[in-house]
Amino acid sequence: MTDYTFDADYAKQYGIVCGTDEAGRGPLAGSVVAAAVVLPDGIVIEGLDDSKKLTEKKREKLFDVIRETAVACGIAEATHEEIDEMNILAASLLAMRRAADQVKAQLSEKGMEIGVVLIDGNRQTDFGVPSVTVVHGDAISQSIAAASVLAKVTRDRQMMEMDALYPGYGFAVHKGYPTPAHKLAVYEHGPCPIHRRSFLGFLERDREKLAAALEKKRNG
Repeated sequence: MTDYTFDADYAKQYGIVCGTDEAGRGPLAGSVVAAAVVLPDGIVIEGLDDSKKLTEKKREKLFDVIRETAVACGIAEATHEEIDEMNILAASLLAMRRAADQVKAQLSEKGMEIGVVLIDGNRQTDFGVPSVTVVHGDAISQSIAAASVLAKVTRDRQMMEMDALYPGYGFAVHKGYPTPAHKLAVYEHGPCPIHRRSFLGFLERDREKLAAALEKKRNG
């Protein structure tokens, strides 16, 4: 469970706290999605935790609660093309900045502004306002955990849509992550338009193993 006093301590020093996190750094396909969230002072969202520790049903429920509760929230992405062009870390940070920019715009309409951005992890980027990295922040900070849920649910929903567009890869099951079944599907059918080309080195590296697995699959 997150510690609701964590964000409050930063709010005393900086003012409005915005938590940000991403989902989808590891998959072979699809975008990396980031979210940024500002929660009301003193709020405690029951059951909120690192999205990876929550069931899909719980995440879906919290998604709606967070959207309804947040003072401001943004959800953005960096595409698989951008990931291939700049690398996954740079793309993840780009998505976070885009999400934070949405929050800035929403707060500006209310005559408010971000005091500090709390970033899950240990990598800094320039948000144009003070920022602090928080290792395992999605398990500590409510605003980061809320961003984690928004990003994870959004990306999972995207991959469900991609499963309908590109059947045969199992996106609805593994959400693009490099499971053995997913790797075998890419080897068997070739990459589809949303695969990250820079993530497909396994096709050459594991060629013999994949060929053997495909033969076993075809022979029942």
